[in-house]
Amino acid sequence: MFLVMGITGKVGGAAASHLLAQGRKVRALVRDRAKAASWVDQGVELVDGDWNDAASIERALRGVDGAFVMLPPIWAPSPDFREAKGVIATYVQALSKAPVPRVVALSSMGADRTSGMGLITALSLMEQAFRELTLPIAFARAGGFFENFLYGLHVAQGGALPVFNDPTHRKSTMVATDDIGAEIASLLSGPAWRGHRTIELGSMVSADDVAAQLSEVMKRDVKAVAVPRADWPDTFEQFGIPKGKSGPAETMYGAVNAGGMDLGVAGTEHVPATTSARDVFASAQRVTRIHA
Repeated sequence: MFLVMGITGKVGGAAASHLLAQGRKVRALVRDRAKAASWVDQGVELVDGDWNDAASIERALRGVDGAFVMLPPIWAPSPDFREAKGVIATYVQALSKAPVPRVVALSSMGADRTSGMGLITALSLMEQAFRELTLPIAFARAGGFFENFLYGLHVAQGGALPVFNDPTHRKSTMVATDDIGAEIASLLSGPAWRGHRTIELGSMVSADDVAAQLSEVMKRDVKAVAVPRADWPDTFEQFGIPKGKSGPAETMYGAVNAGGMDLGVAGTEHVPATTSARDVFASAQRVTRIHA
C-alpha cells in the first residue's frame, strides 16, 4: 500500500495511475471525496483529511510501504511563504510520528538554491526541513512541466506562442507530468535505499523546441515569442494570479532564464524525459476532440 498526496492533481494522479498499473494498492488523502470518486472506482482507498492537519496525514501514513508527498501549488504566496511552511511543518510532524519505509517528495529544479528562485523557494524550504528527518527520502526535482504550455493549443492559432522564456532558444529543464509520475512509482515500488537521494527529472528543452512541436500537432507554423519583461505582471494576471501578487512567479521565471533550472547540480542523479512536448500536445488535442 502506498500513500499518494495530491491524487486529484496532475502529478499525484500520474503517480497513482502508474502504481495501479503495477498492481499496487494506493491510498489517498482527500478533502473532497466527490472529486476523487473516479479513483475509488479504480480501487483507491480514501482517507479524509487536509494538508494542514497532521493527525489526518498521520492516519494516512499508518501501515503504508511508502509515501509520495508534495506541497499544494500556490502561485501567489505570502512574502514569508507561511502557507508552505505550515504544510511542511505538518508533514514533518506526521512523518516523525508515523515513519514510513520510504518517502518521495516532489521538488523542483532550482530547489538547491535558497534564494532568488521565487516560487521554487517553497520547495527549497521543504527540502531543508525534510533533510532533518532520518527516513529514506528521495527528492524528485522536476523540470518545468510541458503541460504549462497547453494554453498554446488555444492561443497559438495566429502562429505565436507567448512565453516567459527569454531568449526563446535558451534551453532549461522540462518534463511531462506522466514521466514524473512514472519515476515516483518506480522509486516507491523499486529497490530500497538508505538516506537521502536527489533526482533531476527532465531534459534540456527550449521554448523554440516546444513551439516547433506544437507546430507539428496543430499543423501550422508556430513561433515562440518572449513576453516583454515589462508586460509580465499583466500577463500573469491573465493567467489568474491576482494583480500585484506576481512577484514570486516573475522572480522564478527570471531565475529560469538565468540558468537556475539547468541540469547537472552536483550530487544528483538524473532521469531524462521520455515523453515529449509533442506527445503532451497531441494527447490533450485528442481529449479535446473526444469531448467536443
